[in-house]
Amino acid sequence: MSDSINVVCPHCLAVNRVPAGKLEAGPKCGKFKSSVLDGVPLDLNTGNYQQYLGRNDLPVVVDFWASWCGPCKMMAPVFSQVAHQMATQVRFAKVSTEQEQGIAGQYGIRSIPTLILFKNGKEISRQAGALDAGSLTQWLASSI
Repeated sequence: MSDSINVVCPHCLAVNRVPAGKLEAGPKCGKFKSSVLDGVPLDLNTGNYQQYLGRNDLPVVVDFWASWCGPCKMMAPVFSQVAHQMATQVRFAKVSTEQEQGIAGQYGIRSIPTLILFKNGKEISRQAGALDAGSLTQWLASSI
């Protein structure tokens, strides 16, 4: 019997148990009936970030950004591209430091963009500054 992992649906936040060997098969949410690994970064806020960070068995990388930040704007398409490429290995999320100042303060965000990688709700790695796709992929691969 294969191991199952918990994957939080980005649409309804339901926790889905997915056999580890079936991640590549495009598993769907049992409640929402949509893909749970769609490769699209989820916008986190005070209402969903704890559930999303703490209940996913896959690592979650969070991009702390702001709309006025030039490097954040340059990195946004890269973050989305890598999210699509690594959809079955890492969950991707974004936190607007303008709208969610409490979350940004909780993690001591002082410069943006800042990426934090979480595993089981705990911070395991942090990277400040914009990255290109290769550097982002390499950082994630070496951190998970």
